[in-house]
Amino acid sequence: MPSTSTNASQPANSRGKQAQMVVNVNDAYGRIPPHDTDLEEVVLGAMMLEQGAEIDVLNILTKDSFYKDANAKIFEAILKLSSAQQPVDIYTVVEQLSKNGTLEEVGGAYYVASLTEKVGSAAHLEFHARILQQKYIQRQLIKISTEIEGRAYDPTSDVDDLLSYSEKSIFDLANGNIKTETRSMNDVLKEALDQIGEAARRTDGLSGVPSGFTSLDRITQGWQNSDMIVIAARPAMGKTAFILSMARNMTVNHKVPVLIFSLEMSSVQLVNRLIISETELGSEKIRTGKLDEREWLQLDTKIKNLQDAPLYIDDTAAISLFELRSKCIRMKLQHGIGMVMIDYLQLMTGPQEVRGNREQEVSTISRGIKQLAKELNVPIIALSQLSRNTVARGGDNRPQLNDLRDSGAIEQDADIVCFIHRPQYYGIMQDAEGNSTEGLGQIIIAKHRNGATCDVNLHFRAEFARFEEWNSMGLATGLAPLDDSGNIVQSYESSMNQAATPPDVMPSDEPAPF
Repeated sequence: MPSTSTNASQPANSRGKQAQMVVNVNDAYGRIPPHDTDLEEVVLGAMMLEQGAEIDVLNILTKDSFYKDANAKIFEAILKLSSAQQPVDIYTVVEQLSKNGTLEEVGGAYYVASLTEKVGSAAHLEFHARILQQKYIQRQLIKISTEIEGRAYDPTSDVDDLLSYSEKSIFDLANGNIKTETRSMNDVLKEALDQIGEAARRTDGLSGVPSGFTSLDRITQGWQNSDMIVIAARPAMGKTAFILSMARNMTVNHKVPVLIFSLEMSSVQLVNRLIISETELGSEKIRTGKLDEREWLQLDTKIKNLQDAPLYIDDTAAISLFELRSKCIRMKLQHGIGMVMIDYLQLMTGPQEVRGNREQEVSTISRGIKQLAKELNVPIIALSQLSRNTVARGGDNRPQLNDLRDSGAIEQDADIVCFIHRPQYYGIMQDAEGNSTEGLGQIIIAKHRNGATCDVNLHFRAEFARFEEWNSMGLATGLAPLDDSGNIVQSYESSMNQAATPPDVMPSDEPAPF
């Protein structure tokens, strides 16, 4: 069969005839996978022609990137030499092939030597390598598509399993071919200084996405791009209320586009909760629509704050990691999303091959969310459930990092881990200093990769499912102590860690109305 590859150095009319030949061959024998063996030889020859040229290629190509088996074996020999920090040239490659026992399989020393005659220099080596990688990806897509087609024709195939296999195969291929370039210190330093300058120009002094709670933002400096933030609590602590309060602040007050994935509640239910919080009308009135004239006016007036808010809600149940990633990328391109929220992590669906092993499934989901935050360069907040350890422990029932449910990978992957703790829920009406805990919603920052760990006191309005500043009620602020320059001088834990009288009745796992 004639060669189907083309060489860029051939005249246009020659290449046109060869293209026609490829069409004829395809018609006669079926379609041939995308490849260019001539270019493979050019890349291998350039790697042996100039010392150190292989460095530009080894982070782009793998052995599988080569269509011709002989070329793949030669590349493998070059890779071994480079890994051992040995020079790469015709003689060393021939010697390595001989050690591997594959010299005769590739065509002997003559074929290896002939490769350097096909190229004048390594000037365009990286560009040529990327062309080969593109053809490899095309071949892999054809392979995956063929496998999916075969499974789809099989009447015994489960459709859900087939969809899971399909999305994972495409996701793994895409994920495995996303490589970031190594950057110099000078380049990164300029970007860091630009970010510092941008933060200095902001009137709020924050470097990240503001939560809308001054006491919390003073600790975090806003939620930072590429960070994965885990907010965990037992049922009925107000996890959804907390992220909705932040989403409202971000979109209405700061015009930051926010995307919420609501796996537990429908989009209408979520918006109803926002309406209740914004209008301060009771949930029963909103659900039944039994409003008097004054209340209708109040609804119409206050709802205008939400109408133009750049808030987007996706209520797909049991969304997969692949689907989450696809939707986030699309929304980032279309609407410039600056924050993603997931309610909640344990309701997501992991890849098919890890289902049945809950810890491994949650670990895969957690790792995927962190990778997505880096890829999008936006903060992602993922809600998480806590185990019953907090209830069984008694005392003040204050959550700890080892209470995170299903997987320790959540703690490992997260840049920030926050817990929501409401002492009043457990029957604790005063702290150790005699201060009232009525309405107190503590945000416990238990892990902070780039900052202090401490407690932030907020006020929880249960009747409106809303969090507010604690000091707005004329109560203690709960701020971390700062020096004269506004820097945090120490971290502290709440006095709630001290001895407290356990509640008479242990709380159930049933969620509260909000």
